[in-house]
Amino acid sequence: MKGIVMGKARQITSSISNIKSRKTGRILVITGARQVGKTTLVKNLLNDYTYLSIEDPVVRGSYTQLTSSQWHSLYPKASLDEVQKAPILIESIKAAYDQYPDVRYVLLGSSQLLLLQKVRESLAGRCTIFDMYPLTLPELQTSSWSDKIQMSFWQKLLKQQTPDFYPSFLMDPRMAAKKAAWDYLLRFGGYPALVDEELTDQERYQWLNNYVRTYLERDIRDLASFRDLEPFVKLQHSFALQTAQTLNASTLSRNLGISAKTVQHYLEYLNISYQALTLPSWSRNQNKRLTKAPKVHLLDMGVLQAVLRKHGGLTGAEFESAVVSELYKQAKNILANASFYHLRTLDGREVDLLVELENGYFAFEIKMASNISKTDARHLLKLEEFLDKPLIHAFVLSNDNTTRQITDKITAVHTAMFLG
Repeated sequence: MKGIVMGKARQITSSISNIKSRKTGRILVITGARQVGKTTLVKNLLNDYTYLSIEDPVVRGSYTQLTSSQWHSLYPKASLDEVQKAPILIESIKAAYDQYPDVRYVLLGSSQLLLLQKVRESLAGRCTIFDMYPLTLPELQTSSWSDKIQMSFWQKLLKQQTPDFYPSFLMDPRMAAKKAAWDYLLRFGGYPALVDEELTDQERYQWLNNYVRTYLERDIRDLASFRDLEPFVKLQHSFALQTAQTLNASTLSRNLGISAKTVQHYLEYLNISYQALTLPSWSRNQNKRLTKAPKVHLLDMGVLQAVLRKHGGLTGAEFESAVVSELYKQAKNILANASFYHLRTLDGREVDLLVELENGYFAFEIKMASNISKTDARHLLKLEEFLDKPLIHAFVLSNDNTTRQITDKITAVHTAMFLG
């Protein structure tokens, strides 16, 4: 844990900074899981905006009574936190936006459903939406809000750069920092509150346990108005146990005593509250027999382990989810125009992750092993025969320190070197 301290730089700040003064940046919407750092970001980056907490029920009603002219005169630049608690405010913000060209607002919310449905209805064409995720490896390696964040090899590839990989992770001058950040992420996840060096490991585990309980009691009750949380708790536990596996809604419904439709609804709640990532199955090749079942990954390893009441000792599937989550978060942080899939044929060929860009695909095989051979890349061989665009490159990500060029389009790289 040495070197990981409170106050991490956030990659998304550069994107927000680039747009906040433009005409298209008059209304910014920042969504993400609870405790992901949205409020801290706004208070640091947009400190000339008046911060208003809509979560406080005592003053919430007063804000909803303001007219558009009052918003213009009293709060011409403001950040509204937990705005989904009073969706009617979005209509007020829309009216102020339409009448007064000098107003600027930031809307913050922790659950996509309540916030974004109203945003799509009322603010279409008027706002720019940003998703915020837990800390990534490059962010974990910073020590203050103002630090410059080093882009990972993965992010450079997404930016169409061609980085040279070290022949061994041991040669990477930043190996120690990358490895420490990766080990930390696998144990505790990426929520900013946990990086405080004064916290003990036990306090971190307790925070994660409390987070899971708060998520159930607040976010899920807000989203679904459940009277009984027990079926959802059981399903959340099942998804944690089966992370990185394809979804079989029928089997889950039988095991849990709920309908397959309810399983789908509960999974949607996990997705829209930023707790899970559902990868659709890539199925664009009509000549190949491909499975259509999606694959579900829990997004944060700290939360996953809190749900399962375990500490450390990841399984291969949990390791796969950690890697897929990190690849996804890093792409989102730089606003890459990328779509994420998994690929599985009915005869057993499987690609853990397929990332589609405009000009082609990146493919990933993910192994927890410390020694990689060509056999581990067998599902990546001749992959282009399946695809409708060129294969830009394929990678085997693992714990093997040695970088191996398996073919001209397949490279085996240590996960922390690639993502750190």
